[in-house]
Formats: sequence, structure tokens, C-alpha cells
Amino acid sequence: MNRAKMSTTKLKRKVGKYELGRTIGVGTFAKVRFARNCETGEHVAIKILDKEKVLKHKLVEQIKREIATMKLIKHPNVVRLHEVMGSRTKIFIVLEYVTGGELFDKIDGRIKEDEVRRYFQQLINAVDFCHSRGVYHRDLKPENLLLDSYGNLKISDFGLSALSHQVKDDGLLHTSCGTPNYVAPEVLNDGGYDGATADLWSCGVILFVLLSGYLPFDDSNLMRLYEKISNAEFSCPSWFSPGATRLIQRILDPNPMTRITISEILKDQWFKKGYKPPVFDEKYDTNLDDVDAAFEDSEVSERWASVTDTDHHVVEEKEEQPAAMNAFELISLSKGLNLNNFFDVEQEYKRETRFTSKCPANEIVSKIEEAAKPLGFDIQKKNYKMRLENSTAGRKGNLNIATEIFQVAPSFHMVEVKKSKGDTLEFQKFYRSLSIGLKDVVWKSEEDMQDHLLN
Repeated sequence: MNRAKMSTTKLKRKVGKYELGRTIGVGTFAKVRFARNCETGEHVAIKILDKEKVLKHKLVEQIKREIATMKLIKHPNVVRLHEVMGSRTKIFIVLEYVTGGELFDKIDGRIKEDEVRRYFQQLINAVDFCHSRGVYHRDLKPENLLLDSYGNLKISDFGLSALSHQVKDDGLLHTSCGTPNYVAPEVLNDGGYDGATADLWSCGVILFVLLSGYLPFDDSNLMRLYEKISNAEFSCPSWFSPGATRLIQRILDPNPMTRITISEILKDQWFKKGYKPPVFDEKYDTNLDDVDAAFEDSEVSERWASVTDTDHHVVEEKEEQPAAMNAFELISLSKGLNLNNFFDVEQEYKRETRFTSKCPANEIVSKIEEAAKPLGFDIQKKNYKMRLENSTAGRKGNLNIATEIFQVAPSFHMVEVKKSKGDTLEFQKFYRSLSIGLKDVVWKSEEDMQDHLLN
């Protein structure tokens, strides 16, 4: 079968002008997929929400708030929202595609203080901008901080943010939310809190974590954790510079009335070193018509669109196949443009990893199943995607793994393995065990094989 004829059997899912690719994130109510703007070639990320689930769990106002928030914020250190679309069953939020991964993945040891300072400067600048627009994030943590291809920080996930009009008559917010280890003491109380000072506390925890590699407040007992946070029971390690220690102590002040403010942080000697405020266009979009339209029945077509031949005949899907991955998607997964790193099976893995194989897709599925079952995982399969759930609860609940097989070429596949729920260290242990069972499936280049024999 020649290449032209082969391409007509591939089906591409399209939403409006966007061609959808692989899944890059999965949550309780949404998943995020890589996509390409067919008109411009630009890569984006599309957050896809199920309308039925959103309505069932009464999340309409929260989702609208997230969208409205991101439309207010146009800042170089905040993930940009391009547009919103809706079909009869789905809501599509088109976002800037950030390629550098999560800042969380860099916290595996001590990052150099100058690098930490740069991230913190970008974080404070973005948070200050958000607050100036009446927007409070309320769930700032390393997992919600992404990095672009140049290593610049991008704040994401405004799902728990609050707009200033939600503030009550007493001038305070009253919804307790966020991740416990990063939450300010006043949020844990029932008396209301100021969104700006609460966000700043979270920034202080992030700064501590980036410099130390561990949390300032941590305890397996939730009540004891709350006590530590309320009393600001923490100590800075000896390797922190005096300037960093002083700043963290002023941020992690349990009294929000005496806690350092952002304007004071901008004058701090440790913070100011090498500080360069970003220059950007501060215009922002206040038109929310597309948001309202997205929650109505389809004005945007969601469809399975076949690739057509020169006579414009639509070719129907004949059989279930792994999702196809084009060269642009392949390159976007590699570190820079060096594909040798991409094919390195011994890469340092975090909460997701990938390997390549020359085995048929159905054989790869069978091998993963054979390797995972003895490890205590229940397995669900559909369209060359697998969801593995450990029947035994770990440190952070049951470990859930999502895998998907992509066809790079007719006899060459890429397999993505990522943690969707549970503890990251347990995932790493799982992958080490899984890789032993898949040693005959994983493809290695001749150079890799020679290195392996020499070592």
C-alpha cells in the first residue's frame, strides 16, 4: 500500500478549525488534548469538558468563572486562553500550549538560588497583575505552574480562582479551597480571608519548596498539619541564604494583617537582584459572548472528519487503529529538537514517561496487561488506551495509570504512560517494575544496544 493510499484510512477528529491529537492530561471532569490550528498551524491545548457531568455536578458557574478569569488576564506568565467553543455534548476551551512541563518536575533536588529567584520573580509579577484585575487564584502550587520552551513560568488552572465581585459585604472571601499544604492559615478558619494575602502565603510556600525540595508544613495527620500551618511551625534549612530566609519568614507570617505585601516584596533586596519586569501589551478581552454560547447547544461542529482524496470523497473508518502522531507532535515531545533524547528509554521519568516499540499495537496492549496484572492492577481497555487502577490504596489513594499507543509509522509506535491519580513515587516504582516486563517490547537503537553491552 503506498503512502498516499495509506493516509486516506486515517481519521482525524476536528473541532471547528482545530485538529485534535493525543491526550496530554486527564482530570475528573475534563481532559486536555494537544491540537493544531488547521488555518495557522499553531499548536494549542484544548480542555474538553463533558456538559452532562458539568450540569450534573452544578459546575456551570465555576467553569464560566474560570473562563471569564482567563479572559481578563493577558500576561506573559499566565497561560493564555484563545477561545471557547461548544457542541451539543462538550465544551472546548482553547488554551496556549506550554511545552516545558510542570515546575513540579524540577523539584527533585536543590535548584540553584538564582534560578529559583527568577521563577519567584515571574510568579510574583503575574500574581500581582492578577490581583490588580481583581482575580485571586486560590490554588497556587508547583503543579499549577508550567514552564514554556524558554524556561519561563506560566500560571495555569484557574478552576478555583475567585473574582472580586464574589467578595462579601465584609470585604472577604468565604470559600475554603486549595491544596492543604499550600493554604494560608486564615483560609482554614471560618472567618473569611483576603484573596491577595492568601495567594501570597501560597507563593511563600512555593518559594520554600523550590529552594529546599520539600514542604515547610507536612504531616500525615490533617489536624496536626492545620496546627503547624496556623502556628507557622517551620524552619529554614542552613543552606538558605540570609536574604531568602528573611523573605520567607515575612511571607509565612500566620497573621495576614502583618504579612508582607507584594509592593513590599518588590522592594526586598533578595527579590530585586536581577529583576526585570516584563514588557507586554496589557489589553484584555471582556467579551464573554462565546462563553455563553459554549453552554448552549452546538454552534460549533464537533465531528469525526475523514481525510479526503483528490476527488473529495470521504473515506470511512474501516477499523479501529491507534491514534496517528505526526512529525510536529513527535518533535514537540522531545527535549528541544534532539530526537535522541526522545528515544532514550533510560530517561529520567517523573509522573509520565514514553517509550517506542516496533511491535504491533495489539501486542503492546497484551504485554502491558501481562506485566501490570501481577502488580495488582485492574485494567480497562478501549481504542488502544488503557486505564490501570491499583486495587490497594497507597499513600495518596489508589494509584491510577493511563496509557495510550500512538502510531508514528505503520510498524512503529510510541507508548505514553502517565500517572493520573495517586503518589508520584509509587508511580515511579510501578514503572520500574513494568519496564522489566516490557523489555522485549521496548525498541532501542543500535547505538543504545552497543552502550548497553559496553556497560
